[in-house]
Amino acid sequence: MRGRRGGVGPIYGFLLTWLFLSLFSDLYLLQGLLFVLAASLAVAFIIGRASGRNAEKKAAKEAAAKKKKQEEQKKKEVEPKKIGENAKPQKKSYGPEIDPIIAEGNRALSEMGRLYQSIKDPEIRVKINEIMRITDKITQDAIADPSDIPQIKKFMNYYLPTTIKLLNSYDRMSSQGVPGENLDKSMKSINEMLDTAIVAYQKRLDSLFANQALDIETDIEVMNAMLEREGLTEKKDFHVQTQTSSSSGSASSAAVAAESK
Repeated sequence: MRGRRGGVGPIYGFLLTWLFLSLFSDLYLLQGLLFVLAASLAVAFIIGRASGRNAEKKAAKEAAAKKKKQEEQKKKEVEPKKIGENAKPQKKSYGPEIDPIIAEGNRALSEMGRLYQSIKDPEIRVKINEIMRITDKITQDAIADPSDIPQIKKFMNYYLPTTIKLLNSYDRMSSQGVPGENLDKSMKSINEMLDTAIVAYQKRLDSLFANQALDIETDIEVMNAMLEREGLTEKKDFHVQTQTSSSSGSASSAAVAAESK
């Protein structure tokens, strides 16, 4: 009854009521005894109900406060995460044509980096490193010159995946740790292929700068022509001085001829 009725309140109520009524009732009579007992139980019941309601209200209030505190704590834990997500810098977009090339280039570089760590042959690792360097430059050229995208796509869609596939084959064969004629022959072929691939990749990278080289030559020719026209080059200055000297010589000759006459 203590847990449900709010402690010892009902007991005290029962005892106090019993003592009080016993002063005015004949407890030696059954009727008087039953009356005092019933009255004491009634008071104890009323006090218990009141105490129980108060306890329930208190428990409900404590539960509500606890729930509110948990919600506030949960909110504090979630809010920094949202702020962090909003504050996280978004990946820069270069457009629908360039973004896939950058993504594919990054995936290829990541895979070759894994192969570099896995393959222990120093010679192969040097070649992988060179292929990664050229691949990165070709990938970045898509941003610098979007007109090169068709050539870069061909490189990304065939040459690069094939190279990575062969490197994975080399990695698997080198991890066997068992010498064999077929294994050695295949690994040697892949090693030689990497030399060919590096030369081809370098030529591909150089060809991507053909348009830029043409633009540079055109700009140089235009600038030289403007400088010459404005007389701002040594060649133009020399030409002007020559004309001046020639003019002075002609004038002197004319003067001598006039004096002779």
